[in-house]
Amino acid sequence: MNKAVKIVLWIVGILAALVLIFMLLVGPMMKKNTKKHSPEQNITFTQNDLQIDLFYSSPAKKGRVIFGELVPYDEVWRTGANEATTFTTNRDLLIDGKTLPAGKYSLWTIPGKESWQIIFNDHMYSWGVRWQDSQAMREAGYDILIATAVVSESITSEENFTINVVETPTQALVLLFSWDQVVVPLPLEVK
Repeated sequence: MNKAVKIVLWIVGILAALVLIFMLLVGPMMKKNTKKHSPEQNITFTQNDLQIDLFYSSPAKKGRVIFGELVPYDEVWRTGANEATTFTTNRDLLIDGKTLPAGKYSLWTIPGKESWQIIFNDHMYSWGVRWQDSQAMREAGYDILIATAVVSESITSEENFTINVVETPTQALVLLFSWDQVVVPLPLEVK
């Protein structure tokens, strides 16, 4: 075997070993450090034969001004941190007078001072924002349903961003977004 070929093979072998070390050691460590500031949340809500699953990362307020600064008004937000938030339902739902078919969706929002646009998108994204410009990865062509929800002010401050499905005393369902002193309820109805 030619000496130049041996050198090239050694270089390729060393590079492959470095990539493997990065993938096995450094990558998981970076992911863990990223996630510790915005822990993953897996929420499951069941009512009769309805099941709703939510996955999102929950960033903390940490003394910052959230809406209008950290999360700008009138811009698409990944609705949490890290990966895109997902919403899964096993039943068709009626939301804001429109039907959301059973399925798994990425969930995006456009926060405003008075109301939010809540977007159910049928494309799954590996991360919530693009690396090069930190803009939301959402592609509007995949939007299945866009609902409007009115912003309410909480009397307490929520340190970590949360999304929950809550059942009211009348057994109505509400998808509830809360962070800082902002609460955004979106009524859901099983179709």
